Amino acid sequence: MLRLLTIEFHKLKYNSASKVLSIIYFGLLTSIALIAAIKFEFGSFKLHLADAGIFNFPYIWHFNTYIAAILKFFLLLVIVSMMSNEYSYKTLKQNLIDGLSKKEFILSKFYTVIAFAAISTLFVFVVSLILGLFYSDYNEFAIIVSDLEYLFAFFIKLVGFFSFGLFLGILVKRSAFAVGAMFVWLILENMLRGFLFWKFNENEHTSKTVDQFMQFLPLESMANLIKEPFSRLGAVRSAANTMGETFSKSYSVDLSNILIVCFWTFLFIFLSYKLLLKRDL
Repeated sequence: MLRLLTIEFHKLKYNSASKVLSIIYFGLLTSIALIAAIKFEFGSFKLHLADAGIFNFPYIWHFNTYIAAILKFFLLLVIVSMMSNEYSYKTLKQNLIDGLSKKEFILSKFYTVIAFAAISTLFVFVVSLILGLFYSDYNEFAIIVSDLEYLFAFFIKLVGFFSFGLFLGILVKRSAFAVGAMFVWLILENMLRGFLFWKFNENEHTSKTVDQFMQFLPLESMANLIKEPFSRLGAVRSAANTMGETFSKSYSVDLSNILIVCFWTFLFIFLSYKLLLKRDL
């Protein structure tokens, strides 16, 4: 495993675009801290986001992993360009000539995906811990370590998403087309959601029925790992209560969603391997 990772990171070391995108990605993750400086003033109404509780333990784990997951597209570009460069610079063929098997080649890419996801998760953990220790009203150890499952869900989400990108990179061989294919798939999933709502005529059980079906699709299952955290915030709930609204949704990380994403991850890597086996290089 270490040998394969060394090969991949050696390639990335000399890829300027990948280094720039990685720096931008981790720079943006660090910029989550800037949210603490955001203040809203509307006449007599003043809101300082840091004082609103978004950096309180354990809520911060949910909030930061959700925000950080939005930025994953920057590393997706690194993953797909990593694959497209193998074809552009003929390094794939050279690796195979040098004795690397196709299975080892796919594993080297998958190990890189895992490494990127693990580094991202560790980075978000450190940033969140620092922000929480600085701004949180609750610093008891038991509270700090609760809800850490969001970090695990974040890791699984990144591995699944990057594995999808790796498969598309092998399938279409061009990074721009691979990213385009990812967005097309996202649009198709949303179009399917709209069709299902139309199909079931938007009755009182439609939303639940549609969600039960959509949860098995790749991007939807990844999105379901970390649900939106905003309606969980105390200030939002208080405002909703004054208007007679209540939130009854579950924000927990479900094992079923983790298993679905793991299934898609396995399938994407397996199909990548099968595609590489059949392809004439």
